[in-house]
This record gives sequence, structure tokens and C-alpha cells, in this order.
Amino acid sequence: MAASASALQAERCLLVGVGAGPRRHRLLPRMPPPLHAPPALLLLPHRRRRRWPPAVRASPGDGGGGGGGGGGLAGALEKRPVMGVVAEEEDEEEEKGAKVVEGEKGATAALEMRWPPWEGLAERYKLIGATSLAFVICNMDKVNLSVAIIPMSHQYGWNSSTAGLVQSSFFWGYALSQLPGGWLAKLFGGRRVLEIGVVAWSLATAIIPAVAGFMPGLVLSRILVGIGEGVSPSAATDLIARSIPVQERSRAVAVVFGGLSFGSVLGLLFAPPIIQNLGWESVFYIFGLLGIIWCLGFQSLKEQQLRGNEDIQVIQDLGQSPSGSSDLISSSVSPKSSESSLGELINSLKDVPWREFFKSKAVWAMIYAHFCGSWGHYTCLSWLPTFFSEELDLNLTEAAWVSVLPPLGSMIITSIAAPFADNLISNGVDTTKVRKICQTIAFLSPATFMMLSSVDLGVPPWEIVAFLTSGLALSSFALSGLYCTHQDISREYASILLGITNTVGAVPGIVGVALTGYLLDTTHSWSISLFAPSIFFYLTGTAVWLAFASSEPQEFSKSESES
Repeated sequence: MAASASALQAERCLLVGVGAGPRRHRLLPRMPPPLHAPPALLLLPHRRRRRWPPAVRASPGDGGGGGGGGGGLAGALEKRPVMGVVAEEEDEEEEKGAKVVEGEKGATAALEMRWPPWEGLAERYKLIGATSLAFVICNMDKVNLSVAIIPMSHQYGWNSSTAGLVQSSFFWGYALSQLPGGWLAKLFGGRRVLEIGVVAWSLATAIIPAVAGFMPGLVLSRILVGIGEGVSPSAATDLIARSIPVQERSRAVAVVFGGLSFGSVLGLLFAPPIIQNLGWESVFYIFGLLGIIWCLGFQSLKEQQLRGNEDIQVIQDLGQSPSGSSDLISSSVSPKSSESSLGELINSLKDVPWREFFKSKAVWAMIYAHFCGSWGHYTCLSWLPTFFSEELDLNLTEAAWVSVLPPLGSMIITSIAAPFADNLISNGVDTTKVRKICQTIAFLSPATFMMLSSVDLGVPPWEIVAFLTSGLALSSFALSGLYCTHQDISREYASILLGITNTVGAVPGIVGVALTGYLLDTTHSWSISLFAPSIFFYLTGTAVWLAFASSEPQEFSKSESES
């Protein structure tokens, strides 16, 4: 009888323990468990305080007060399994919470260990960033001679004609390498051609101090610098055409070719103090070493991408399609193996549809636009320091600092023009219309400001500097106009098309710079010698571009008879 009473008392204790609300917590201390209660019941009063779900709470009819239909003992016995299930669910929730905490800690650790910071970027973005850095070094090696030529002329006794010969020799190699660079980029891929080009111009830059006293050797070294830098635009165009979708192409071109303006700024800023403190020879050694370091980093990036391609191929063999890998594959595959025979190379050159290129009005529009834009760019790049020095009565160092303003402005405008063009295309605006808008801005802006600079308006000289800086900066819209059209009309032949247009575009570097000097000696007028020819080509280039330019993809397939 005593045992029955103890059991009954234990069941009442259980019933009170599963009661609803705060009453449960008040009653538990007043009803200690019996001495002979089962171990499970002894543990119940000592559990953490919880608000039991409604399904577990006892209703008044189920024995909340010990009476009513069913009785308190039966109600309590029916609630036991439910309480066990709830306890298990709570344990599972605690385990899930622990796993979440562990996952958050793992993610935090992964973020802390991600170095370098570009580790998580898509491969195409890494490729574009590395190519842009190559173009920065490219223009640093191009402008370093324009600063170093002054102490070199004093040391070796060169006159202006000899100094002009040394500087123009760069454009000889630059013009000669455009078409071969485009063809090699199509054949072997832009990545490989770019790497070889950087090695070539970096080594040629580093040997200039050793051959400076021997004029043929110096001219040859500058020709090699021009050849190395001449293949780079076609190689970069091939990379962009193969790896960047059209919605991102304007920004990719702006980032890559915008490196040229940044390189000009860095070269003009760092070359003078390096020469003053370490001698003119040091600027060639240091800038050449930068190119070699870039090649080592680019080789490391290529090895990482090749390992990633092997993983992607394994996944594809298993029948899966990894997201985001298409651009990596397309950008890393070269059209031809480096072991191709000479006969295959000759046949590949014959396979290029040269005749079809020159039947296209869009190609002729690109050729003439490239010539017009290069005339204004190269003549101003060569003669603006002299113009600023004479017009503003500045010394050479001050004129060099003022000459930094146009490339600085170009960097700012490029960061605006590229998203502007890509957003228009993403919103459904016709690609041809976008390219025409951007190129028209790139031509009419410098033409307008050159007109204002050439007319005697009685404005202070610094306002003329502001005019020219604004006009040349806005000409950077061409990176979202002309320089994207090669990829737009043909991804396959984009590098060759740029080689064709850039070959013609290099002619002003040879002819235009010399003609400007001749006209200046003859007329003694900056308006006639520098500004008038540039204005003419800007205006006629705009007319031809609006009439014939197109970004519609074109099939440059050879006819059956040619095949």
C-alpha cells in the first residue's frame, strides 16, 4: 500500500511538472519526489526551465487538477512519450546550432587566410588585371627615353635631329610589328604573344645604357622596344575577344588600355627623380626589371589557371557543368600548338581572309578612325611639352609635370566612359549606336578645345592648358568606341583587325611628328603646325565613323574559289 501511495505521489509530481505556465515552477519545489521514484522521474524537477510547446502542456480535462474525465494519472502517462520527443528535438536543435557556429568559424578562418586578396576573383578578371599591368609597364618604357634624352644628349653631344632620330626609331618597330602581332595572336593565342612581347621590350630597355654610345646599336634597341610593345595591343585584343562577354567588353578594354595612361603618368613622375639621384642609366635598368618581374608573376598565374582547367575537365568528364568556367576555358586555350611546323604557319597565314577584310566598309571606317585618332595623340604627346614650355614660359621639369595632366584626365574619363557604354548595351541600346556615340565624343571634344586654343581669345595661358587637358582626356571615350569594335565584329579575327588598323595608326608617329616640326620651323605658328592638322583629322574621322562604322558581327569567310 505504501508503494502504491509513493507511485501515485510520483505520478502527481509528473503531472505538475508538465503543467502549463508559471504554476509549474511554483509547485515543483513544494512537492519533492518520493524516495522510491524511478530515476527518470527523479530527474524531471531538475531540468532547465522551458516553455513547453502547446502539444506538451496538460489541459484541465487531462488532469490539470487531478480530476475530470480520464484522470490525472492516465493524462500524465500519455504525455511521457511526447516529452521525450520534445527533448530529442531540443538536442537536435542544439547540435544544429553548434554546427552553424562551427561553419561560421570556418568561413571566418577562410576569409582570414585568403591571400592575396584577388584569390577569389574570376579567372578572366585576374587575366585582365595582369594585362593592364603589362600596359602600365609598356608606357613607362615608352616615355622614359623622352626624359632621359636630355642628359643623354648632353653626354654624347647629340643635336636635335639626332635626338629626334633616336626617339622616332621606336615607331619603326611599332609599325612593323602590328600585322605580325595580330597574326601570331590569332595563331598561338594572345596570352603567349603578350608574354613574349613583354620579355622582348624589357630586355631591349635594359641594354640601352650598354649601347647608348653606339648609334646603330641604340637605334636597334629602340626598334626592338617598339616591336615588343607593338605586338601587345593585338595580343590584348585577342585575350579580351576570347574571354570577355560583350556586356563587360567596354570596361575590360578601358582597364587594359587605360593602363597606358597610368604608365605615362608613372613614367613622367618617377623618371626625373630616378635620373637626378641615380643617373640616367638607372631608369632603363629599373623599368626593364619591372617587365621581367611581371613575366614571372604572369607565368605563375598561367600555371594556376592550367591547374584549374584540369579540375574543370575532370568535372566535365563526370557529366557535370561547372558554373563560371566557360570563360576560363575559352581564355586559356590557344588556337595552335607551339610545335606547329613552318608549313602549317604559312597555311594559317593564307587562311586569313585578307580580301574580305578590305571589302568591308566597317573595316575601312576603323582604319581611318584609328589614323585620325593617332595623329592627334602622337603629335600632342611629342610636342605638348615644348608647347607648354614656350607658351607658359616653363622650364623643362615644370613642362613635364604639366604634361602629366592629360593622361591623368584620361584615367578619370575612362572610368566614366566604360561603365556608361556597358550600361547602355546592357539596357538594350544597339551596340553600333553606343560605339558611334563614344567615338564621336572622342573626336569632337579635342577638336573643339583645340579650336579654342588656336584662336587668340585673350585667355590666360593656364586656361589653354585646361582646354587641351579636357579635350585630350575626353578622347579616351575611344576606348569604348573604336577599340571595342574589333572584338564586336569578329572575335576570331579581332587581333588581326587591330593589327591592320594599328599599323596605319602608327604612321602619324613617324610622319605626323616630323611634319609638325617642319611646319613649326616654316610657319612659326602652333595653330598651323600642331592644331590645324589634328582638327582636320578629328572632324573628317567623325564623318567617316558615323557613316560607315558598324559593330554587327561579320563572317569574314573566304569564298570557295579563294579556298
